[in-house]
Amino acid sequence: MAPYRLISVDDHVLERPDVWTSRLSSDRWGERIPHLQAGHDGVETWMVDGQPLDLDGLAPVGALLPDRAQRVTRWSEVPQAAYEPAARLQAMDADGIEASVLYPTVAGIAGETFGRITDGELELACVQAYNDWLIDEWAAASPRFIPQCIVPIWPPEATVSEIRRAVGRGHRGVVFPSVPMELREVPHVNEPDYDPVWSICEELGVPLCLHAGASQAIQVPVPAGFSTARAAAFQSVTRQASSISILVHLLISRILMRHPSLKVVFSESSLSWGAYQVEFADQQFKEDGLMLEGYDLKPSEMFQRQCYFTGWYGRAGIETRDIIGIENIMWGTNFPRSTSTWPHTQDELAEALRGVPEPERDRILFKNAAELYKV
Repeated sequence: MAPYRLISVDDHVLERPDVWTSRLSSDRWGERIPHLQAGHDGVETWMVDGQPLDLDGLAPVGALLPDRAQRVTRWSEVPQAAYEPAARLQAMDADGIEASVLYPTVAGIAGETFGRITDGELELACVQAYNDWLIDEWAAASPRFIPQCIVPIWPPEATVSEIRRAVGRGHRGVVFPSVPMELREVPHVNEPDYDPVWSICEELGVPLCLHAGASQAIQVPVPAGFSTARAAAFQSVTRQASSISILVHLLISRILMRHPSLKVVFSESSLSWGAYQVEFADQQFKEDGLMLEGYDLKPSEMFQRQCYFTGWYGRAGIETRDIIGIENIMWGTNFPRSTSTWPHTQDELAEALRGVPEPERDRILFKNAAELYKV
């Protein structure tokens, strides 16, 4: 059987230790620059703005390790495919991946690491260093890498300016924390204050990408007494559920009504819950008469006009494709995180898409992403 054509729309780069130390002024920022710091026991920790970064070990790269639950604690233990473009291309070839849409790791899976910095100048410097590095070292290495920029979360004029600059350099998506007001004191994301941000995405034709798990405040709490490994597994299984409130925010906030050309990607969302939630939103609007309050489309119609869910495993989600919309589903491998389907993605696709007509399969795995990201 020929391999399935796949543009993986949810993969992660691991930033090298010199991404920020080589690009930010040590005279100006000193120890506030993101960097690795070794403890007395040799265990290394990412430091950002003088504070330790809460990561899953030094780097969440479980798919590349013999034991996916293993936590790396030193940079020397990190496999090259996590941070080197050439090694990543080899890993993609081994798994039949044609192109890869990139999200950060140290910068936060939705750029939230720097959103917590209250010094706007340092936040911007860190954001720009990441965005330039991704273009200079990954996008320049191969057109198979699809770069997405991160942004300062406030004020909107700074966000808009960086989106325009980064897209001008070649970024093809905008990664944004879905709950910025939980990072620091900024207006609620549903407020019109952010309209300039949504408008620039419309103007430039790039999607707004919201990654599940970026906000700890809306995650399902880990039960007390769980070991580190069990807590990590619990969080992986429940992470997608955090997208429920984000989807509902979007559907009832009028953002999609005010910005009908805005495209929104729910990354690492999975599919099944989304179909239920979209159907339920339609029913709620009907029951409450909310459609009489200025909505000229049902929630499902707004979703299918503008939004995308991303799958990466299983048959249950794909069975909901008629509800979600064939043109509103994309697929990813979540590489190199422990829940990634790598290196068995082709086998996983054969099982998940069993019985799906070829035109629908091609749209889910390749065509939707190719059109959205202009591949």
